[in-house]
Amino acid sequence: MGLTREILLRASRSEWLAAQLTRRKFTQRAVRRFLPGEDLESALDAAGALRVHGIPTILTLLGEHVKQEEEAEGVTRHFLETLDRITERGYDSDLSVKPTHFGIEVDVEGTCARIKRLVEAADGLGRTVAIDMEDSPFVDDTLDIYRRIRAEHRNVAVCIQGYLFRTAADIESLLPLGPTIRLVKGAYTEPRDVACRGKRALDAAFLEHTDTLLGRLADGSDLRVFFGTHDPRMIDGIQERADRLGLPKDAFEIQMLYGIQRGLQLQLAEQGYRVRVLISYGEEWFPWYVRRLAERPANVFLLLRNLLG
Repeated sequence: MGLTREILLRASRSEWLAAQLTRRKFTQRAVRRFLPGEDLESALDAAGALRVHGIPTILTLLGEHVKQEEEAEGVTRHFLETLDRITERGYDSDLSVKPTHFGIEVDVEGTCARIKRLVEAADGLGRTVAIDMEDSPFVDDTLDIYRRIRAEHRNVAVCIQGYLFRTAADIESLLPLGPTIRLVKGAYTEPRDVACRGKRALDAAFLEHTDTLLGRLADGSDLRVFFGTHDPRMIDGIQERADRLGLPKDAFEIQMLYGIQRGLQLQLAEQGYRVRVLISYGEEWFPWYVRRLAERPANVFLLLRNLLG
């Protein structure tokens, strides 16, 4: 499965594959498991369906590697409009953004300013903006943007990837800020000297950082912790560690992807855990979707079965 994951992660960057597969009906059908639709209205309707069950959401417009400032400004306007739509519907929905979608490859200062505008607007509405983490070359600039915005606003979170060897040091450097940290395993192709490989190593790294974050919560540190995983074994590990430390069920949040482990999402919410579901939408779904396949390579066989059918 390790080799399959590496192949899929590399495939997620192929423009040729994206052109070939995004127009195929079987791929479009398969992606609907994770994507309620390509427009904001579809995402809001999905958020409304989850709201009925008491589950709040995070919305994100898919897209990355924007190279024009005008396009990055358009992305910013879209997210600001999304905040308005969330407010109109009265939903408990936060936002998640990618720095490369806001133009970080072109202008770090401009990207910081654009994300800060969004955070400021969200602050007035009681919403949180999560800054996603991408490939390792963007980590330093992303963390710098987070630190600068966090100095003025509490309602901003940053994603930390468990598989990077630098993550323990990054967590320690963020703790004095009273941060909001979203811990995930990591979903990009990285050099062997940058990130661990193999499911066993990824799981161990995730749980090691879980120990650190939950331990700090138990010690009374000023931070908020989100765990981004739909892996039942990781969720069991989080629960066991939290119980051992005497933490209440609402001391942290478990964030899961739309369309994955729906039964578990409801079960956790009914048990009193804080659960939030990430709903993605937009036309630029190919790289994101293939990275989802890489998280669970067995899903590739479902795609192949559809193709052969």
